[in-house]
Amino acid sequence: MFDFRRTEHGPALLVRVALLILGVEAFSIGCHNESSPTIAVIPRTTGTGLWEPAHAGAEIAARSTKTKIYWNAPTREDDVQGQIALVESVIDRGYQGLVLAPDQARALISPVRRALSAGIPAVIISSPLPLPAGGKLSYVVSDDEEAGQIAASRIGELLHRRGSIAVLGIDPDVMGIMTRARSLEAALAQNYPQIKIVERRIGSSNLPHDQQVAEEILRANPNLDAIVALTWTSVHGTCTALRRQSNLHMKVVGFDDAPTVALAHCPELDSLITQNIREMGQRAVQMIAAQLSGQTVPSEIRLKPVLVTLRNLNSPEVQEILSMDWKLRP
Repeated sequence: MFDFRRTEHGPALLVRVALLILGVEAFSIGCHNESSPTIAVIPRTTGTGLWEPAHAGAEIAARSTKTKIYWNAPTREDDVQGQIALVESVIDRGYQGLVLAPDQARALISPVRRALSAGIPAVIISSPLPLPAGGKLSYVVSDDEEAGQIAASRIGELLHRRGSIAVLGIDPDVMGIMTRARSLEAALAQNYPQIKIVERRIGSSNLPHDQQVAEEILRANPNLDAIVALTWTSVHGTCTALRRQSNLHMKVVGFDDAPTVALAHCPELDSLITQNIREMGQRAVQMIAAQLSGQTVPSEIRLKPVLVTLRNLNSPEVQEILSMDWKLRP
């Protein structure tokens, strides 16, 4: 092995070699960042049938746009501080884009504003924030107004235009859920005036809480005809409560749960209104990649929700929406 200590120019040569190595590394990192920008995708939580399709859609879009995905989220949807910390980390690390499904509308305003101020383009998916689109901020959200109308139409069909229902899972911190709740009520009042909402209950991201609320509703209203559950936790809570009171027979129309599992294990669950989360992840990454290339992108895209029942669960349209397969073509 060559010993630099035995040559007169050893120290100078060592310095030159070190600078050369650092220069090569810096060049490589610069080229990597330029050719493969990293886009952070932060859903409300991970490991669920609702959000994993967004991961698949994001990865498919990343392959076609030569970007990379950083995927992370809190382990619980009520861990708002955890989601805020992840957004702050994305900013501090200098990632080139942010895709976010906010756990809470108002709490995520400041972190998103900071990202935008740092020059990071952001696309909000699923449910909007109370921030106007424009500049580097865009939205790819579910059409929750239409989702509420779909729920009202399904309830009207199930109850033959007459009966009583409860609405569970109302969440003032998530704008999309409030929109679907208002749309449901408006559609029922206009088209099905003989269907009465006898109970409205606030929900949470806590499954035991939503189960307890459902049990209270069932005890107080044994003649209830149907329940509309606006969140996956209220769907689960309602189904569990109904299993414990097997003498009750009513229908449930739900939102945002994993249809394959939920429809198979809850006989009372008539249908689920599902967001096209997979396409949201794909479209959001494509939009950020386009912005990074200097292209103009839409300020807002609203995707049509889909009513999923046992009858259409295995249809190609529904299976593509629910797919977590990264290998499928967009």
